[in-house]
Amino acid sequence: MAHAEISLLEQLSTNSSPYVDPIARLDWRALDMSRPWLPAEAVSLYGLPAYDALPEAVRIRLSQFEFIGFIQSGIWLEGIFIERLSRNMRHTISAQELAYYLHEIREESGHSLMFLELMEKSGIHMPGAWRNRPFVTDFLGRYTPLHSTLFWLAVTIGEEIPDHLNRFIRTQGNGVVCPVVRQMCTLHIIDEARHIAHAHSALDASLKRAGKLRRNILTPLLNLMIKQFAYTFYLPSKDVYEMAGLTPGHQWRTMAQNNPARQQFVRKCLNPTINRLRELEFDVRHPW
Repeated sequence: MAHAEISLLEQLSTNSSPYVDPIARLDWRALDMSRPWLPAEAVSLYGLPAYDALPEAVRIRLSQFEFIGFIQSGIWLEGIFIERLSRNMRHTISAQELAYYLHEIREESGHSLMFLELMEKSGIHMPGAWRNRPFVTDFLGRYTPLHSTLFWLAVTIGEEIPDHLNRFIRTQGNGVVCPVVRQMCTLHIIDEARHIAHAHSALDASLKRAGKLRRNILTPLLNLMIKQFAYTFYLPSKDVYEMAGLTPGHQWRTMAQNNPARQQFVRKCLNPTINRLRELEFDVRHPW
């Protein structure tokens, strides 16, 4: 059984207190529908002549819908984490582990409620974006044995891949994106840093007994998960483009997928995760 170190769990739980509801911490008066919600470089069509030809209002609207699609994917993923943590509480090895799981469940729930509140206050809802979650990754996240190497690999990349985009918005969005969105990303990053530290510790513990053969067996599934997570968080669904007024959506999505600037942006965002997994002796590659 792979578990994070008790001393780390105690430290993470201490850093999670006192808990403050992120909905209450956000300055909702600063919600600005006239500003983009992503830096231009983080928009999937950035760098294409067709994007440059769009009216500014459409580019702003697209950035808002892309961000909403991004956080809806976050709600899906956090729902899996909450489900697994809740099911695992009866198998915890210590009070410290139980306390940490409860802190993480509370924080992940707060993130999802924060995302839903943004959708409610902005009036941007995308029912279609809930469809077509990646089946293999969804299945592995929900049913892979807890404390297995594969489970902690899924948690690690599932936490890190969207975190890289949040960090880009925070560092590159100052004075550009809506202040509420940037503040939301900042709050999310702070909590996720603890969750990622926990995932790293548990993954490292599980790898102590995993030799080269097990790594080779897991690598194809790991590459598939990286691809599915990257596409989920970095390649908007056709519904996103259509609700932003770009039709037919599947054509714009194909343009984004083949966009060299987008491919370079995704590689840059994923490099820290890819490099760390390679250091752990997994033969992983960029998704596209």
